[in-house]
Amino acid sequence: MSPQSHNEYDIIFAGGGTTACIVAGRLAAADPNLRILILEAGPHTKDVDKHTQPARYLSNIKTQTNSETTWFHKAEPSPYLDGRALGIHCGRCVGGGSNVNFMMYTRASVSDYDEWEKNHHNPGWSSKDLIPLMKKSETYQVKPGEPTHGYSGPLKVSYGGLFTNVGKQCLEAALGYDKGRVAAEDSNDLSTCNAYNGRSEWIDGETGKRSDTAHCYIYNQEGNKNMHVLAGKVVKRVVIENGRAVGVEYTDDLITNPDGDQMTHLARASRLVVVSGGAFGSPAILERSGIGAKEVLYKHGVEQIVNLPCVGENYQDHPVTFPVFLAGNDAQTLDLIYRGDEDSITKHVAQWKSKGNGILAHNGYDIAIKLRPNAAELKELGPGFEARWKANFEDKPDKPAVLIVPCSGFIGDHSDIPKREYIGACYYICYPSSIGRVHIGSGQDPNAPPEFHSGFLEDPRDIAAFRLAYKKVREIVRRIPLYRGEYQPRQPVFPEGSAAACKEVEGPVPIDAPDIVYTPEDDKAIEMFHRQMAGSARHSLGTCAMKPRENGGVVDPRLNVYGVERLKVVDLSIVPSNIASNTYSTAVVIGEKAAMLIAEDLGIKGV
Repeated sequence: MSPQSHNEYDIIFAGGGTTACIVAGRLAAADPNLRILILEAGPHTKDVDKHTQPARYLSNIKTQTNSETTWFHKAEPSPYLDGRALGIHCGRCVGGGSNVNFMMYTRASVSDYDEWEKNHHNPGWSSKDLIPLMKKSETYQVKPGEPTHGYSGPLKVSYGGLFTNVGKQCLEAALGYDKGRVAAEDSNDLSTCNAYNGRSEWIDGETGKRSDTAHCYIYNQEGNKNMHVLAGKVVKRVVIENGRAVGVEYTDDLITNPDGDQMTHLARASRLVVVSGGAFGSPAILERSGIGAKEVLYKHGVEQIVNLPCVGENYQDHPVTFPVFLAGNDAQTLDLIYRGDEDSITKHVAQWKSKGNGILAHNGYDIAIKLRPNAAELKELGPGFEARWKANFEDKPDKPAVLIVPCSGFIGDHSDIPKREYIGACYYICYPSSIGRVHIGSGQDPNAPPEFHSGFLEDPRDIAAFRLAYKKVREIVRRIPLYRGEYQPRQPVFPEGSAAACKEVEGPVPIDAPDIVYTPEDDKAIEMFHRQMAGSARHSLGTCAMKPRENGGVVDPRLNVYGVERLKVVDLSIVPSNIASNTYSTAVVIGEKAAMLIAEDLGIKGV
């Protein structure tokens, strides 16, 4: 794999993230003579500790601005978020999100993918088509012989290097308290729902390393001199001649190369251009190339080449919240790693290097539940949710409303919090009703911030789902032996005298203690907490949707951009409707599917 470049290639990838690495890696392995160029704004990630050591993942999202390894996209202030301007991190490095994400191994539901085919008219994208590709991509180290999992793929899946005492106690408390639900060995078989389970991760159980697409598909082919990866290069636009994509213009990235020249370079592609910039980057590249809605392009001085009015529309994500609880001193958490305690890190690095296990080979997430509300919980969701339940959930038992994941540590900025152990929690809305949009902020400058409307929490049904998740996770955590109360700055502020008041305590309540009774005023406090604290799960998708053109589509089922030859989009932006999972597994299967489609188009065998 050569870092040098000439300007003539067979295939050019505009973006070097999760899916681009899979597609380029598969094609290069099948045909080493194929001249491939990957252009990535961020840096290389090969053997870099903060990417390969799982517990360091928060170090990639510390800043509230663009950083070396992540974009930070800021939405317009929203009254639905108490006037906040939501910020969202996205990977900007070779491997993209796969090298900076939380490594949670969650897979979508069968019905999610089946709806891609049936509801959005995408033949070849149903669960029966995609499950073999999921199996192809992974080596499932958790348990042998599971029919929906793979055992010889490049990406490794395990429980990580440790099962913390926080995780064990949470699992025991959940099963003891929530008697209507059971434990499941595998809630990632694409069908199991509503069961508590030990959580697996995208971590190699033998080496303890993060399992990302850069190392597993690209860096393992460094001997291929026809595959060129240029880091620190940002794509300005696709060059289109006579209705055909023939190359891209790019320049030095200002963050990776602050002293680089800003001269525009041209790289030509004889066979195909693949746009793979993610839910923010891909629509921006298309719009700067003259593909999009006329009013958007005209506003920024871009001549329209193809009228695709839904480029940048259909933005979807998973709104998430991370409440925090206080833990006893003997809790096994990642707080020392998150805090940057050098003595602790040095000790754990030694264990990680010698044995591939321990806290450094972990992400702090041990258990999870894809929660599907029962009758009492449907009542909690309120009458406004009822019609949506009947239309989208009632006859699909694999669809959860929220995903709840307790965690071992404080997820967030540790610079101004007391130095102690914490129990965290993560929950997100699986199918939010609110939809957003993202468009270019400049027709020429690829570094200009986008015009971004998140849509978060604009629909009251999303607030109801958050309220249910908060109450459920609080009841579970306050029953575990390590519980010492709530950390108020990351909890609702309940009215004075409320029975739901957050406070520090000496220990848990009994497993059979009654639930907290919340008043309408308490529910308003929970709503305000979510409007003030909810963020993005960094699961951005949908902005170049794979749908019929007349239905708002940008790409067809073979991922071709409507109206332009030899131009495809391959990343999470093509997702037509949301999925009930962390999105890495879906990005992987999109990459594997795209590799097969491109190989068929180009007559390449063995992919």
